[in-house]
Amino acid sequence: MKILFATSEAFPLIKTGGLGDVSGSLPRALKSMRQDIRLVLPAYPDACQRMNRLRTMAELEIPPFPGPVRVLQGRLPSTRLPVYLVDAPLLFERAGNPYCASNGQAWQDNHLRFALFAHVVARIAMNAADLDWQPEIVHCNDWQTGLVPALLRDESQRPSTVFTIHNLSYQGLFPPQTLHELGLNSRLWHTEGLEFHGQLSFIKGGLVFADHLTTVSPTYAEEIQTPRHGYGLEGLLTHRRDQLTGILNGIDYQEWDPHTDPYIHTPYALENLQLKQSNKHALQEAFGLDVRDRTPLLAFIGRLVEQKGVDLLLEAVLPLLAQHDLQLVILGAGDAGLERRVRDMATAFPKQVAAFIGYSEGHAHLIEAGSDMFVMPSRFEPCGLNQMYSLRYGTPPVVHRTGGLADTVIDANDTTLADGTATGFVFDHEDPVALREALVRALKRYAEPKAWERLMRQGMAQDLSWQRSAREYLDLYKSLTRDIA
Repeated sequence: MKILFATSEAFPLIKTGGLGDVSGSLPRALKSMRQDIRLVLPAYPDACQRMNRLRTMAELEIPPFPGPVRVLQGRLPSTRLPVYLVDAPLLFERAGNPYCASNGQAWQDNHLRFALFAHVVARIAMNAADLDWQPEIVHCNDWQTGLVPALLRDESQRPSTVFTIHNLSYQGLFPPQTLHELGLNSRLWHTEGLEFHGQLSFIKGGLVFADHLTTVSPTYAEEIQTPRHGYGLEGLLTHRRDQLTGILNGIDYQEWDPHTDPYIHTPYALENLQLKQSNKHALQEAFGLDVRDRTPLLAFIGRLVEQKGVDLLLEAVLPLLAQHDLQLVILGAGDAGLERRVRDMATAFPKQVAAFIGYSEGHAHLIEAGSDMFVMPSRFEPCGLNQMYSLRYGTPPVVHRTGGLADTVIDANDTTLADGTATGFVFDHEDPVALREALVRALKRYAEPKAWERLMRQGMAQDLSWQRSAREYLDLYKSLTRDIA
């Protein structure tokens, strides 16, 4: 199939979060299945520097935007995946990340930047960009590409469109006059179009006009149809529920493989699981904790923000530190108040709690390999990746039943332990008491070495690869082209 994958970031060219991981991995998985897929994103300086032998394929005029726009072509590093870069220096050639200046403030012209990007994607989609190639599917991702389905809606002989919601809380909202500034048809300004409470909503372009909607886990697909997680769009999403599918993200099995991981102390696999223990010793040493074989070592990696539930973890674990022989390692950065609380706990319990404020790829891999259980108490989590890394590394996760966490971790109870489906520990209410009860259950199970090893092995046996996800997307693409035919 001919597939154009439109995104505002893709690893390893540019990444700020999970969208970059998905956009770097899913197209590669589809390419490995012999699909004619091409990636398109803006020509940020970092992206251009990380690609070799870029060629200018086209030069376009896109009114009302100033200056010519070039379409550059190269390949994603270390792959055969073609990449188009939309080169508009006035809009994309600047320091900072794709969405914000170096001071953390959103670029004031983001509406111009991503509207231009959408126009170029639409040109490529209609084979109107001098590339001599037209996709059957245009797969758009998050609000930065939301205008693409809106621009294509009335075109004859257009490709089918898919729009993926990675995090509905980011919507691309701009003042109403933006509609005319971007040269958009005034017919789009109504509640069943791009208008949202008096603002122009980029994400509604995708939600209203795409042929099919997806999101990054089946449970999140249900959650965004509720007032709590719908951010005012739950009515629209409920209306379109027959065209909404939750497809769970995968993880990169080359990057996250305990058998070949260069960051960990001792590689291991299912057949020599006992080698995991040396990674626990290395992790304890790296974080200044006493090296103890049977002291349960808990871990948290993530942004120190309210969404990730780190405050719940700190409150839940505080009484357990006095009641149990346990250790806790925390890696992350974020809210200054939460960073301070993490530091204070590490100071108050130096023999049990250690923290690294910031991020280190090496530490992240060693924590997944060396900890005994991974705690992920997110208040909401569209998909989540760390719980899947933990399963792959034989580190049973303790998670809140939400989004992708609910879809990837099966609670260890008498039934699931007996039938061999248990992979971790799940709690239902986002409060420290519920989390503490789940941790106590996990600690009791950890005291049973044979049962704990079965739990580890069951997690490691799960198929969490992008190949699985790619097959689901390919089935969806084929169904859409059949519908149009």
